[in-house]
Amino acid sequence: MRRTLLGVLAAIALAVAQQAGWIDGADSSAGSSAPAAVSAHEGVDNAALERAIEARASGVMMTVAARVVKVLPDDLDGSRHQRFLLDVGRGRTVLVAHNIDLAERVPLDRDDRVRLRGQFEWNDKGGVLHWTHHDPAGRHPGGWIEHAGRRFE
Repeated sequence: MRRTLLGVLAAIALAVAQQAGWIDGADSSAGSSAPAAVSAHEGVDNAALERAIEARASGVMMTVAARVVKVLPDDLDGSRHQRFLLDVGRGRTVLVAHNIDLAERVPLDRDDRVRLRGQFEWNDKGGVLHWTHHDPAGRHPGGWIEHAGRRFE
């Protein structure tokens, strides 16, 4: 009971801190689907991912850097998504679901390093990072994936 309560309180604190701008907040820029040049190191906070996993939080935008441990087959059900697993430390992996109907496919191999901005959703397998692309309607904060000197958004 105590652990569940702490998880709920941590999730609330994480959401409040993000809304207040105390931790990596939403990026409101919307870009084109063409890859852009990689800019300066933008707010990488792998600790935010660790906190979100521990709190079983969802709906949290964050910027992380990690190593690709497995490239998975595309998800072709509905909007097409490129899928791959990231090693996020402590023996944990997180799935990335990158919408390739809205953004260019990222040319990835195992052991490649990526930096990405996306929305974390907790699940019992560790979680998924999605919204790694722009929102053509401009209603959701845009995300991106950086790899080999290029930004895919």
